[in-house]
Amino acid sequence: MLGVLLAAVGGSAVALQSRVNGSLADHVGSGYLAAVVSFGSGLVLLGLALLVSRRGRTGMRRVGTALRTGQLRPWQVLGGAAGGFFVATQGLTVGVLGVATFIVAFVTGQSIGSVVVDRLGLGPGGVRLVTFPRAVGPVLTVVAVAVAVSGGLESTSALGLAVLPLLAGAGSAWQQAVNGHVRAAADDVLAATLVNFLVGTVVLVVALGVSVLAEGLPDGAFPTNPVLYIGGLIGIAFIALSAAIVHRIGVLLLSLGMIAGQIIAALLLDLVTPGSTPPGVATYVGAGLTLVGVAVPLLAEQRRRALPR
Repeated sequence: MLGVLLAAVGGSAVALQSRVNGSLADHVGSGYLAAVVSFGSGLVLLGLALLVSRRGRTGMRRVGTALRTGQLRPWQVLGGAAGGFFVATQGLTVGVLGVATFIVAFVTGQSIGSVVVDRLGLGPGGVRLVTFPRAVGPVLTVVAVAVAVSGGLESTSALGLAVLPLLAGAGSAWQQAVNGHVRAAADDVLAATLVNFLVGTVVLVVALGVSVLAEGLPDGAFPTNPVLYIGGLIGIAFIALSAAIVHRIGVLLLSLGMIAGQIIAALLLDLVTPGSTPPGVATYVGAGLTLVGVAVPLLAEQRRRALPR
């Protein structure tokens, strides 16, 4: 239960980060540049933390040893690439699709991807079978989010862009699984999170370079509002929480908890952000369905563990 609650906190961070990075991209004129700023600032903060953390430095050495001995496979340290892709899609699509459509696509990919990842046993918890309650949860969350944001699906011409957050959602499920392996090898959340940000930053810098060569320099300007630069800090919190709890609750419950957090945070952001449209009845109904979708597999998991063996 505590793990799912922490996952919900991580999900609320994702919702806030999407809004922050989307606004930053509008100002600087490039989703890639906004993503580099977000991931790069997180990498700098983690690097500073590593300087004063002996446990973190030991964890980084353990990751290197695990890679050399084969305990950790090279593809398992590439979760940051999926994280970088997700942050890039925030800047590239939120301004066109809106937060509502972005969340629909991302949650759909995340829900389906988490079931596949758990069934294939890609996470540190091993194979988790797709039982009926575990299948009902993702279905309910997809339906619930579609209901909650149905008012935001007005621009059909832009729906092709929704493929990007859809893929980012599936990538997020895989990222949570492989980051759990890195955390287990490092025995330290800081080291696992730093590896994630290092890989993601490298991928995004390359993507930014390609975009500059193809389209030229961005024509925007960096905003003066400091709030628009906290995307990296939010990402650190989200990745660290995910890496710390995925081996306890599995990728599916982690994803469902995050989805609940995203919905609740979206409601609160719409209520407190000046100029936002207040949530309607459909939004509250969708939020309630989402919580039910999280509760069904969670209660089934608790009941399974309580049965005598």
